[in-house]
Amino acid sequence: MAIFRQYVAPFLILLIFLVALLAVSSRIFLPADMAAPAPVEEVSSAS
Repeated sequence: MAIFRQYVAPFLILLIFLVALLAVSSRIFLPADMAAPAPVEEVSSAS
């Protein structure tokens, strides 16, 4: 259990952090229209 606590768990945490950092920072290289938030349309009622 000590091997998991000393080596495996920190590696998994670091790996998750790096994947999240890559996903967030990759938005810089997207085209401008894809980096913007999704458009929100007004929903009109049928009545």
